[in-house]
Amino acid sequence: MTSSSAPLQLSTADITQQKSGPLARYQQHLSQPDFVDDKSQYQTLEALDSLQQALTSTHANKPPYKAINGLYLWGDVGRGKTFLMDLFYDSVEGIPRLRLHFHRFMARIHQALIAESGHRDPLQRIAKNIAAECRVLCFDEFFVSDIGDAMLLGKLFEALFSEGITLVATSNIPIDELYKNGLQRQRFLATIALLNQHTQQLHLSGEVDHRLHDTAYKQRYFVNDIEQQQEDFAECFDSMSNSSAPISTALIVHGRVIETVKYNEQIAWFNFDALCDGPRSQLDYIDIASRFKVVFLSAVPVLGGEPRSWIRARGTEDGAVAIETSDRQLSYAVNDDPARRFISLVDELYDQGVTLYIQADVPMAALYTGGALSFEFRRTLSRLTQMQSKAYSSD
Repeated sequence: MTSSSAPLQLSTADITQQKSGPLARYQQHLSQPDFVDDKSQYQTLEALDSLQQALTSTHANKPPYKAINGLYLWGDVGRGKTFLMDLFYDSVEGIPRLRLHFHRFMARIHQALIAESGHRDPLQRIAKNIAAECRVLCFDEFFVSDIGDAMLLGKLFEALFSEGITLVATSNIPIDELYKNGLQRQRFLATIALLNQHTQQLHLSGEVDHRLHDTAYKQRYFVNDIEQQQEDFAECFDSMSNSSAPISTALIVHGRVIETVKYNEQIAWFNFDALCDGPRSQLDYIDIASRFKVVFLSAVPVLGGEPRSWIRARGTEDGAVAIETSDRQLSYAVNDDPARRFISLVDELYDQGVTLYIQADVPMAALYTGGALSFEFRRTLSRLTQMQSKAYSSD
């Protein structure tokens, strides 16, 4: 990251008054030798600081809350959206708050719907339960591709906003383009209207991917057709698992068997097919990321491919980004289903700070060759790059 601008300046009085706010926290980072000032983030920092002050001045931490509009931060991968949201999240530590990756939030909602089965207005009940837990709700990587999620979100957001919950979200796309080309998208337009009404949208338009700034890397990505790298991958696992003998057996996750190459209490080695080429859910990846500090993933194939049109029987969905037509025709590549699961796996490991080692058939830049998930996979590549940096993990 580079910037020709001067660092954001705060007066002593401002820093004293806002010492716990996002602006002051950002100012503190500027003194770090490996931190580079980014002019394109200033407007967002000021908005986050204003929101923090508005929230802390209300002193109402029990529902129903005084309604305060939140923020929707969007921009290309690596523009610092998550970093800025986390500065804000840390600055409102005295207020009931909840921060989740969007996929994890939706997994939680689906679990809650099962628990509320048989009750009238289950989404209203779920919203009240969330309001009892948090005043501020932070989403990371807000992206809607599943029709089931799309149909839920309108009533859910309406209920959350009626409870006075303030939403802060990050995304790679603007609000008006959420669920673009999705099946029955017209039914999602009310959700878009709610987001526009209850959040201020800010575009982080910087030209540099911050995740690429750290040039100090430790190799955690290995290519299969390079013999020495195959050996190095196995040696890495052996060297990291010496403290506890590996167990070569199947792993039970949510009552289902997932085959492993080896695992122990801290580290697990899976083949790609075991995690991504079968009926796996986000809940599986949440569990795995919570149980292990290091994950090894081998035999990762080339993903994606030439998009094709497929006809889905009425009443069935596969969660793909879809083209809205009368005959329910979807356009995606043969390997997009495992690619989608791989994206979800990487998101969850990244969100929980799990170290990931990969052994793949091709270099990282050639992992995804095209398909319906090209946009989403750009974020995955950016995250995989950052996950190789020494700053990401000290293993």
